[in-house]
Amino acid sequence: MSYELFIRSSSQEVDFALLKDGKLIEFHKEEEDTKFAVGDIFLAKIRKTVPGLNAAFVNVGYEKDAFLHYHDLGPKVLSLLKFVKRVSTGKLKEYSLKDFPFDKEIDKNGGINNALKSNQSILVQIVKEPISTKGPRISSELSIAGRYIVLVPFSERVSVSQKIESKEEKDRLIRLIKSIRPKGFGVIIRTVAEGKKVAELDRDLQNLTDRWMAMCKKLRGAHHPSKVLSELDRGASILRDIFNDSFSAIHIDDETLYLQIKDYVQEIAPKKENIVKLYDSKVPIFEKFGIERQIKTSFGKTVSGSRGAYLVIEHTEAMHVIDVNSGNRSSKSKNQEETALEVNLIAASEVARQLRLRDMGGIIVIDFIDMGHAANRKKLYNHLRDEMKDDRAKHKILPPSKFGLIQITRQRVRPEMNIKTAEENPNMGDTGEIEAPILIVDKITEDLERLFKKDYKKLTLNTHPFIAAFLSKGFPSVRTKWFMKHKKWVNIQPRDAYTYLEYHFLDKDGNQIK
Repeated sequence: MSYELFIRSSSQEVDFALLKDGKLIEFHKEEEDTKFAVGDIFLAKIRKTVPGLNAAFVNVGYEKDAFLHYHDLGPKVLSLLKFVKRVSTGKLKEYSLKDFPFDKEIDKNGGINNALKSNQSILVQIVKEPISTKGPRISSELSIAGRYIVLVPFSERVSVSQKIESKEEKDRLIRLIKSIRPKGFGVIIRTVAEGKKVAELDRDLQNLTDRWMAMCKKLRGAHHPSKVLSELDRGASILRDIFNDSFSAIHIDDETLYLQIKDYVQEIAPKKENIVKLYDSKVPIFEKFGIERQIKTSFGKTVSGSRGAYLVIEHTEAMHVIDVNSGNRSSKSKNQEETALEVNLIAASEVARQLRLRDMGGIIVIDFIDMGHAANRKKLYNHLRDEMKDDRAKHKILPPSKFGLIQITRQRVRPEMNIKTAEENPNMGDTGEIEAPILIVDKITEDLERLFKKDYKKLTLNTHPFIAAFLSKGFPSVRTKWFMKHKKWVNIQPRDAYTYLEYHFLDKDGNQIK
């Protein structure tokens, strides 16, 4: 298993494509004017409290007020409010919290009016970006994420990731962190801290406390609202969260970004510094490495899987619905149950990839092909859980129902990634949209392979002259590659009357194959 990260920069945005064993699994866009990213901390002002919702609306500078629920205040919110007031007015110049007196914790079942008042200054953190018509969701329980640990101000608690299974390792990490933790700060130990030495953890902790100090210095005289601490840019945050020894390359087409990422990798993993490479070629980076084609084939209503299986993805306001289809796939050597299981396992892997790739959140319902055996349904459920194990978004998967449905809830913190893959119809006089022409060669190749399996001896392909030229020109041409793979030659005949995406196969007698 190997990971590669490709970063494409333009004047307005930066695109990040994460590949696992050559297959696109994450795609992110970061626009230069992103003002409300998850993790950003704002000095804001309470607009009003709403006891009926047990929440407050907070002005963070977005066109709609942010929503702050009582349960997102954090138990030490009174201490936070006092700290912000004293720092903002200049009465407190020591930001370390070691001598700062904490107030009592709020009642976890209390009301919003007991904790907040209108026009109060407060530090809040974005936990969900603005989506559709809704403003950002925020929390006043602050946290600053590092490579190995997460620093939690106004806390004394030390906790460790559930994904670290060894009790001895958990105890070791907790013991180390307690020995270096600054007073007044809690610490969450991340999964990647497993096996790390105290020097690495201490360096990460020092970086986070430095960020806290720098943020506090901005509070004095700051206007309301204002961003006082920015989350790392998307490239650095991706590396911080998922970088490991499996990364084999990071390709970047912008020199400034290249130097920034190289410095960051040198900081978190000095031995891996040489995998950061500056891409310098006239061919765009996403085209050179086949990422543009993967984007075209991975987004859209219909997504093809391996061996003929495909998914149909529908979106509603309340949920996402995914339908699994076996397509033209047939297997004479297996019974229907085994075929259904095989298709479902292929589809489950693609579903896990699609959820992560599109960053789909909320409720997802997947209609798998019905299977009669409980053991097969359990095998499918376990396979889907394994495939989603690396998904960083919090999620919960329910076992298959009797109807073959699997329900998933997945955390939504950003708007869903939606790439338009349909294009304007190029045919004169025709209106509407068609699927991307870049996919036509893939479709012709899939149909051709199915026909070869049916033992057609001699095939002729009729297609538009542009497509015919693309398939037959150059060396090795697409047709030559077909011959090298199947040891069968395909005659290609251009047809002027055909539309751009129209094609038909003919048998040896010149009859059209349905």
